[in-house]
Amino acid sequence: MSNFFRYVEGELHAEEVAIAPLAARLGTPFYLYSASALAAAYRRFAGAFAQERPLVSFALKANSNLAVVSLFAALGAGADVVSEGELARALAAGVPAEKIVFSGVGKRRSELAAALAAGIRQINVESFSELNRLCALATEMGRVAPVALRVNPDVDAATHDKISTGRKKDKFGIAWDEVIEAYRLAARLPGLEPVGLALHIGSQLVDLAPFRRAFERLRELLHRLRQSGLAVSRIDLGGGLGIRYSDEKPPDLQAYAALVREIFGTLEVELSFEPGRFLCGAAGLLVARVETVKESAGKRILVLDAAMNDLIRPALYGASHEILPLRQALREEPLLAADVVGPICESGDSFAEGRPLPPFAEGDLLAFKAAGAYGAVMSSTYNSRPLLPEVLVSGRRFAVVRARQSVAELLALDSIPEWLGEAAERAPEEAPAERVS
Repeated sequence: MSNFFRYVEGELHAEEVAIAPLAARLGTPFYLYSASALAAAYRRFAGAFAQERPLVSFALKANSNLAVVSLFAALGAGADVVSEGELARALAAGVPAEKIVFSGVGKRRSELAAALAAGIRQINVESFSELNRLCALATEMGRVAPVALRVNPDVDAATHDKISTGRKKDKFGIAWDEVIEAYRLAARLPGLEPVGLALHIGSQLVDLAPFRRAFERLRELLHRLRQSGLAVSRIDLGGGLGIRYSDEKPPDLQAYAALVREIFGTLEVELSFEPGRFLCGAAGLLVARVETVKESAGKRILVLDAAMNDLIRPALYGASHEILPLRQALREEPLLAADVVGPICESGDSFAEGRPLPPFAEGDLLAFKAAGAYGAVMSSTYNSRPLLPEVLVSGRRFAVVRARQSVAELLALDSIPEWLGEAAERAPEEAPAERVS
């Protein structure tokens, strides 16, 4: 437990707000974030680099709620965005354009145009093709695009395969042995201003060794570029620091800062970072209710009202989240092994298997810890299940910062063509046979 989520007289609180009354008022499931936890994580990260005073750009892909982004903006954070929608969210939340970095391996022309029109800090370019397209667009718009080249250092981040981004086989970045050529091209092309190098090798790293290997390759490239007479004024080190979900031991932040200082401290470059999960992951809970308790084939199964469409990480990555009862379990209560599942018609709709848990009964409330990152932001309406509300707590106050989607609102997104009935009447009873040549 943390200072931000703790039991008070046996009831789980977020800061000074009891969560069970919120569940009675709002219904379940819902996401809950602690403003103090978000702010503390940002101050801790920025404080580790107090002498460098880098730009810390929050990665919106981790949690793009406007209230969350606005809180970070008020603390001085920038934004790392990967779509035109995230760019619009960052600007709407009050992030200054000069603190926004646009990343991503497949930016559309319209997205590049929006970034140029907004006058953002830099565009992290990931291919020769993107350099040429951005050159043509910037020239057409009469703009100069500040670009950093995202380097693929061919370093295994030693994290989950699906969130590793810095290996040769991964789709991200420019191969490290092609970066010099790409930087020279960027310096020649009109409408582009190459300003530096960028790097992001993956997410949820719990070991500093991959960072060291990648950073050393980046330093080598910086030296070679400068020896070629090319200016490099910025180094963007991305994000990736892991957090604790169950039994992980995340790297020490001060040790990470010391590593960055050791490798880049004497190079006279502007440093920037793009943390996401590290800033918001531990600051959020997913609150749910036990709908059904089943005993089947010798197994105890807890069926929740939350599902994989609400929190997909366990189904997608095999990820594990600690589960807490909203009413603190008594010491004498035995833990019972249980599978924790959702109601969706997929066997993969599972949160835990054989997990030792308090003896939950039907109607009991529980919370998934560390659900502030890649939770609500990755949710969907699969099985026509409306999106969940998000709640922000600060001290004794709380606010619903995204309302629960209603079934009517969900259905209103669809439309039925007027001619559909006529088309159905004219449709052949059988599909025409395929012609084989």
